[in-house]
Amino acid sequence: MDSKSLIDLAALPVHVGIIMDGNGRWAKKQNQARTFGHTEGLKRAKEIAKAASDLGIRYLTLYVFSTENWKRTQEETGFLMGLIHSHIRQELDFYRNNHLRVRLIGDRSGLPKQIQDDILQAEKDTESFDGMSICLAINYGGRDEIIRAVKKLKDSDLKTESITENDFSKMFDQPDLPDADLIIRTGGEQRLSNFLMWQSAYAELIFSDILWPDYDKQAFYDDIVRFQHRNRRFGAVPL
Repeated sequence: MDSKSLIDLAALPVHVGIIMDGNGRWAKKQNQARTFGHTEGLKRAKEIAKAASDLGIRYLTLYVFSTENWKRTQEETGFLMGLIHSHIRQELDFYRNNHLRVRLIGDRSGLPKQIQDDILQAEKDTESFDGMSICLAINYGGRDEIIRAVKKLKDSDLKTESITENDFSKMFDQPDLPDADLIIRTGGEQRLSNFLMWQSAYAELIFSDILWPDYDKQAFYDDIVRFQHRNRRFGAVPL
């Protein structure tokens, strides 16, 4: 049975975050360079974005490039920056055709100027779209976002003793981005790796052994069904 038919469309997660892990290991299994895995992983990201949008999910955040990824070789980071640049430039029609609103979370000031311009243009071109928001986490780290939020808060007129969680969350990169309901990590590792540290407080976590380039929409549907079988109590005791 197609697992899509098992999904309750009235009980979808509002915000799904995905840690797209396993590109390099997948490429190694194919006797290819790591860069080949990243290229195939990008194709998979488009498929999953389309599947999420078609279901009616409102927000999808993809962990594209972390603050820690700069520790990789110059060759790999350069390739990834080039891939991000070419994708954003070449795939605007994909976003338009699916009414996807492109948004960035991450420290854009630390990105190459060309990519900053690419992202800004994509955000402007899609800001009026009413479909799913696709949040690209680029040069992103959950702790870094919190530190930057603290600095913004320090420069605000708010008094420290009266600050609420809502006040603090307004300092994040996308203040209206709701907390994550579901975070999926592919590739077999079972950790968050500095992804959405604040927003994941009550997220359901699903760890998949599938390497990202092999993670197709059927696997995504399976994980949505798994999410819908979770009992979410948010710290309360069930009646």
